[in-house]
Amino acid sequence: MRLFFALQPPADLAEALAGEALTLSRRYGGRPARPESIHLTLAFLGEVAAERLPDVLAAGRAVQVPEFDLTIDRFALWPHNGVLWAGCAPPADGLFRLVTDLREQLRASSIAFDGGSRFIPHVSLVRRVRTHGKLELPAPISRCWACSDFALIRSRLMAAGPDYAVVESFPLLPRGLSREPPN
Repeated sequence: MRLFFALQPPADLAEALAGEALTLSRRYGGRPARPESIHLTLAFLGEVAAERLPDVLAAGRAVQVPEFDLTIDRFALWPHNGVLWAGCAPPADGLFRLVTDLREQLRASSIAFDGGSRFIPHVSLVRRVRTHGKLELPAPISRCWACSDFALIRSRLMAAGPDYAVVESFPLLPRGLSREPPN
């Protein structure tokens, strides 16, 4: 099965981002993301054998990071693959703690994931944008995203686009808590 860990925004933010995706795709072409497919990938595992699923779930359950907020405040384009995306400015300390802890848990369980280049927090909005120059991107919506959990998601590639199903959600710790015991 094809799996990845991700943050999923609340429905109102997913709808707003999907609306931005539709507007941008009308302006620049490409395929806009649907509200149900809006997410921020933390670790892409790719094809995982069914017998490894308990290990993958255990790695997700072992993550001990407090809840945090992100502010989606920018649009950008990766011209090499035609992906127009929304993201957040550093510092996104809680997000980077989550990514670091999750990836450490995956490595400890010998679970392979795509961890090649540095982590760039982004939500893909439009795929297959074709441009021969710099795009004049509008100012993005500046929206706060309260992150209280993350999910393991199964992806199936379909003709209409990917179909995502949550395998399991993992709650983050209440704000202010960490896994280190007090001194």
